[in-house]
Amino acid sequence: MHSKIFIERFWRSVKYEEVYLNDYQEIREAKDRLGRYFEFYNNERLHQSLDYRTPGEMHRRH
Repeated sequence: MHSKIFIERFWRSVKYEEVYLNDYQEIREAKDRLGRYFEFYNNERLHQSLDYRTPGEMHRRH
């Protein structure tokens, strides 16, 4: 997959699965919530384009 497509899909996921669902009251809250989301995205969320593996699994394999 081309990196531009990956980045566009990644930010789309961030927006629709985290940002648009939450009304952050402070920058600290946004940073904390986004940090947890990135951890989830990389280590728990299965990705169809990665044959239902996580990005963390794919990174550790190489």
